[in-house]
This record gives sequence, C-alpha cells and structure tokens, in this order.
Amino acid sequence: MKYILTGEETARLTFRVLKKEDFETWQHLFEKENVAVFLGLDPNKSARELCQLWFNKVFHRYENDLGGMNVLIDKETNAFVGQCGLLVQTVEGEERLEIGYSILPQFWGKGYASEAAKKCKEYAFEHNFSESLISVVHIDNIGSERVAIKNGMSLEKHLASYDGIPVNVFSISKTQYFNSKN
Repeated sequence: MKYILTGEETARLTFRVLKKEDFETWQHLFEKENVAVFLGLDPNKSARELCQLWFNKVFHRYENDLGGMNVLIDKETNAFVGQCGLLVQTVEGEERLEIGYSILPQFWGKGYASEAAKKCKEYAFEHNFSESLISVVHIDNIGSERVAIKNGMSLEKHLASYDGIPVNVFSISKTQYFNSKN
C-alpha cells in the first residue's frame, strides 16, 4: 500500500488505515446535508448505504494499490475526526494523484483537514510519488476549496462533469512546493 500514511503524524493527528469497526462512527458523515452530493454520491441513498459505498471504495483502493483514505485520530482525545489520503484518480484520461479529505461534522472548522492535507502533500512530494498533486472539489464545497488553497494549491481548471458532478481541480507542482519551503 504505497500511498498510505499509516503511522505518520502531525502536531495533533495520527494516521492509520480504515477498519471495518469504524463503520458506525463514519456513517454520521452521511447524515449531514449536501455531503453525499459533494462526494459525488447519490443523495437519495440512506446514510448506511452511502457509508457502505464509501467503505467498499476505500477497501478496493487498498487492495489495488490505488492509494486510499487514512483515518485521522486526534492524539490528545483519541477521537476519530475524519479521513484524508492520497488517491490515484483519472482526470480527463490522465492518471493523477489527489489529496482527498473528509472530516466528521462535529470537527468541521477546526483545521484538521488542512493539517492532514498538508501532511499528505509533504509525504507525496518527499517520497517522489508525483510531479504534481490535485484536489478535486465540488464547485459548491467552499470549505474543501479553502483547504486546497491553504495547502498551496491554485485553481487549475473547472470541469462541468467529473463523475457526473461539476468540480474545480486545484493543483500544486513539486517545484512550487519545494520553492515555497525555501
């Protein structure tokens, strides 16, 4: 599992793989309005069905070396706050490496997504996984757009339909990353 950050840490978070036992905790994400839409899922499905789709996709990624979401654990409270990871995506026929992030609603606005996304960026570039990274964000998901921008990314393009939803693709190159560190 090349792109998984198991055992990595930030100031407040530790990273680990998703486990089947995490299902009930993660299901709460899909009870929030617009979450299914922002994630490109059918908003007519139940929270349980949406969570099952999410788990199927994460485990498929793990098994097929397509990256995957890491569970984010708050080091101080041991709370499961969300997921973030490096995902192999195909955008307009080109394979790209994406930083994806989703945080449980009770932890929104506390900087966890930005902290985890930054760690994923550093990890990917320092391990030479890709020359650039992207974040694919639903056009109405302002919170996720802010995380991408805070992570040093800029708008690369708008896609009217990516897996059926309108998105903005944000990106940063390895050169931009290393130049910003100096």
